[in-house]
Amino acid sequence: MKRQNAIPGTLRPAQLAIFLIAPVLCALVCLCVGRMNVPVKDLIAALQGHDIGRQKETVLWSMRLPRVLLAALVGAGLSVSGCVFQSMFANPLATPDTLGVASGASFGAALALLLGFGFLGVQLTAFCFGLAAVGLTCLMGRGGSRASMILSGIMMGSLFSALVSLVKFTADMESQLPAITYWLMGSLSAASFAALRLGAPAILLSCIVLLLLRWKLNLLPLSDDEARTFGTNIHRLRGLCIVCCAAMTASCVAMCGQVGWVGLLVPHVCRMIFGSSHARLLPAAISCGAVFMMVVDTLARTISAAEIPVSILTAIIGAPIFIAIVRKKGGWSL
Repeated sequence: MKRQNAIPGTLRPAQLAIFLIAPVLCALVCLCVGRMNVPVKDLIAALQGHDIGRQKETVLWSMRLPRVLLAALVGAGLSVSGCVFQSMFANPLATPDTLGVASGASFGAALALLLGFGFLGVQLTAFCFGLAAVGLTCLMGRGGSRASMILSGIMMGSLFSALVSLVKFTADMESQLPAITYWLMGSLSAASFAALRLGAPAILLSCIVLLLLRWKLNLLPLSDDEARTFGTNIHRLRGLCIVCCAAMTASCVAMCGQVGWVGLLVPHVCRMIFGSSHARLLPAAISCGAVFMMVVDTLARTISAAEIPVSILTAIIGAPIFIAIVRKKGGWSL
């Protein structure tokens, strides 16, 4: 007898093709756009191995390519984390920082900048403190309800936010404080292949694990007793999801600082378009999150002479869209 899914839903071939093609096309466009525009014919020639000039090749492969790849990874990782946490905690306002991972990673990065670490040292320290924050949150909320886990995450986030303020208070106002403040606002300007080699594996591996579990993720909103009727160890599933989402979020924050709204907005948009089944929802979140982040980062580095922190643009773009979504769903009326 064939087992029935908790929530029916399959990914159509046309949808899969769109999810695969859209990020690739967006990445190619983002490679061409910038303060020095690269014609499409030159990009095609470069992809074919032809010589297009040293300056253009440097811009394409050394400056823009790692940044575009980082934007795609960060957008996909944060979107998937937000999607899974919203289902796990049955809370539409859940974000990748629900368990305090972003606040912990921000403190680690701020502390590393205060101590004068290099970028890779900042990245590694931020990643470790992000995972440590999630570990402390899970210890505080262990054995409790979902609400207790959320409250534990809020308390842990507040604690690490206070520690970040303490680091900023003790930092040198001329050299260290501006660097810490700018980093906390979120920016992909420090993207490099070295940073990607350190941070990308956690995002890619976690996304693969969650994609393999996408059918079982439909059980996350159910109670323990309801989930057991499907033959699933729901506690083990939730624990694995927390580990994967925490690793992705910590890696994203470690590479580019705090980037808000992506993990809140993209899952809601994908649910409206593709439904609640994670068989469609997770691939949609990966694709849409990657496209959204690449577009926002391209705007951040092109619309003004001075680069705008991406978290500012994600808030400016995300807040009106989220308000429109809530009003469409009947969340409030004036």
